[in-house]
Amino acid sequence: MALKMKHMEKGLMIALLIIGGLLMMVPFIWMIGSSFKPENEFTVIPPTLIPNHPTFSNYRDLFVKMDFLIYLKNTLIIVLCSFVGLFLNAMAGYAFAKFDFPGKNKFFYIILATMMIPSQVTMIPTYLIINQMHLVNTMAGIVLPGLVGAFAIFLFRQFMTTIPMDLLEAARLDGAGELRIFFQLMVPIVKPVFAVQGILTFIGAWNSFLWPLIIANDERLYTLSVGLSLLKGQYGTEFGLQMAGAAFMVVPIIIIFIFFQKHIIEGYTISGIK
Repeated sequence: MALKMKHMEKGLMIALLIIGGLLMMVPFIWMIGSSFKPENEFTVIPPTLIPNHPTFSNYRDLFVKMDFLIYLKNTLIIVLCSFVGLFLNAMAGYAFAKFDFPGKNKFFYIILATMMIPSQVTMIPTYLIINQMHLVNTMAGIVLPGLVGAFAIFLFRQFMTTIPMDLLEAARLDGAGELRIFFQLMVPIVKPVFAVQGILTFIGAWNSFLWPLIIANDERLYTLSVGLSLLKGQYGTEFGLQMAGAAFMVVPIIIIFIFFQKHIIEGYTISGIK
């Protein structure tokens, strides 16, 4: 009897989770379906979840009425530059994990302390620095502040501390230089961390909004997120166009997360983060 009750409780919990998951998917399904609706279907009563007459005109208008192709190019540039920044973070993590230098622990604690400071607080001093470097309204000014991050350095450092020093000493005895040791020995070993940090970097760069909006005065330097906010202002009554823009932003993130969620969980686990 007790076993039967246990199976019933388990079945009830699974059913509740499935129902809850489906309910949470309704807004997403509504957004995807609405992105293919012609404008006259948005006033239909009762409203439809799936379009009766699907059309790709909303997606076409994103690149005709708006400069979404330029926004996409700028976003991809930020993503690629952020991937280059991964190696800078890995080098910093390698230095903190495997080298001894004056003030090593103090520097690392200061880096960790920056994780507790909201990014909005540091935007004003960062903007003043970028302005002094005459990089305002440039792609370099958008990219540079995001090349390195405290969390990424911490993630690489935590993993690299588990790698035996004997392995590095053996490579040095064989005549390998530090750069060769890093790229040919350390980088292959820390592939799981590169995977998880690469996914998080892509998501952050793809969704970049506030900093590009602040630093860029020229609309031709805007990202997809900024373009989506402009879409809401300029075409606020064209709901299909707005839904297409939102879907264009959200769907790639969801696809990447679905395919690489295993690496994200694995990366957090092996790095000692609970």
